[in-house]
Amino acid sequence: MKIVSARQMQDLDRATIHDFGIPGAVLMENAGRGTFEKIVETVPDAAGQPIAVLCGRGNNGGDGFVIARCFHNDGARVTAFLFADAGKVAGDALTNLEAFKDAGGRLIQIIDEAQWLQYAPGILQDSIIIDALLGTGLSSEVRGLYRSAIESINAASGATVVAVDIPSGIDATTGAVLGAAVKAQLTCTFGLAKKGLVIHPGAQYAGRLEIIDIGIPAELVESSDINEYLLDGDMLAGIVSARKPDSHKGTYGHGFIIAGSPGKTGAAAMCAQAAMRAGAGLVTVGVPASLNPILEAKLSEPMTEPLPEEAGGFLGTLSLPRITELLQGKSVVAIGPGMGDHTKTSVLMSWIIEAAKVPLVIDADGLNIIARNVGALSRLKVPAVITPHPGEMARLTGLPTQAVQADRIGCARKFAQQYNVIVALKGSRTVIAAPDGSIYVNPTGNPGMASGGMGDALTGLITGLIAQSVDPLKATLLAVYVHGMIGDDIARERSPLGILATDIIERIPAALAKFVV
Repeated sequence: MKIVSARQMQDLDRATIHDFGIPGAVLMENAGRGTFEKIVETVPDAAGQPIAVLCGRGNNGGDGFVIARCFHNDGARVTAFLFADAGKVAGDALTNLEAFKDAGGRLIQIIDEAQWLQYAPGILQDSIIIDALLGTGLSSEVRGLYRSAIESINAASGATVVAVDIPSGIDATTGAVLGAAVKAQLTCTFGLAKKGLVIHPGAQYAGRLEIIDIGIPAELVESSDINEYLLDGDMLAGIVSARKPDSHKGTYGHGFIIAGSPGKTGAAAMCAQAAMRAGAGLVTVGVPASLNPILEAKLSEPMTEPLPEEAGGFLGTLSLPRITELLQGKSVVAIGPGMGDHTKTSVLMSWIIEAAKVPLVIDADGLNIIARNVGALSRLKVPAVITPHPGEMARLTGLPTQAVQADRIGCARKFAQQYNVIVALKGSRTVIAAPDGSIYVNPTGNPGMASGGMGDALTGLITGLIAQSVDPLKATLLAVYVHGMIGDDIARERSPLGILATDIIERIPAALAKFVV
């Protein structure tokens, strides 16, 4: 599913009208009627409840008048509120305002906050509230009458709130709250999903998101320069192929994981287990020699390799000769989980980046090491996936964590293009950025997954897929989606509390099976 900025959607609307000859009035009718039908479909007994449609003077309000007319013609008790001087409504919005009145619809014009506050208490409680106040063109902070209306909507107990195209007060491109914003249970957006609806904080205000087809030509969308997507199951189907009867463990690759340090053997173990559960034929875990007995006790299927270690039980330059031998015949190398961050470990990291001949997956301490010499990534000769959380991304970019979070898409894209790596910027709505500038936003996952080891499980899942010769970008997309999908399944079944990384790992095979063709 492609996602768009406010400008991109405006360009598509304009091209639909001018290049394809589809009148704006037709698009508005399709938008309003499609929203009406979706409300009837998703809200129990919608036509039997009091309905308040709050309309601004622009095209978003025009969509609202279409919705109000559809409900009126359906016999519903609907009232449309115009938050503007009727004389300032023009174009297609005016046409639909007049059509609503001509159909006998009840219209109340609101000219100031005092007037609105007289109506609000009696109108909004236990009603369906349809927010058609401010559309995707909003770029400044909401004030005055509109802010008062938004606050009234959010205070209406027992109401079902439906946003038309976007909750009023949300920046359609960034997802930022512009002073105040409507909190909707359902958002019916038109043509394509807006970026501000699928990234935070906007996603928290949108509720359930439904896309309404308003007649934007498919060929126009396909020929556009839009390269940002919301991941869904259809997009990921077939990335993993069904296994042939005559295959064997060598068919599915050999992953090599370099990980672990005192107190952090669990990270290495979980990464290895996830790689095996993802379907890798073989997995070898290289750990400091003193920790090998612990890993052998933790793991059964993955192989362990005791590596020469530095003082204190960390990997470093002493490990290089043996690692050089072990790299032979491997399909993918993952490095970083629980590895520690020491001077000689940094030398090891730099050497692997330069020497690797198969794809790399870099996480955790591997990223912290790189952050001190990000330029080392320019020496990569193979595809690489990095999986930073916001704090690690801040260290990699030199930005404050707050700045990373404020522009997750822009930050991930810039880094991916600059260093020719795949970036999976973790967190709620993980952002995956490819070196060609394309962006993928993941909708799966929940707060219950905010626990230790989740990143190690994700690294192992990506590693296991790449081991099977899955393209690194596709492997990352599928792994991120499945990782969150499993967490969502567990949260629905029991609770978002107490979800462990090992819970996720156990369910990887069944989850991946849903995408095999």
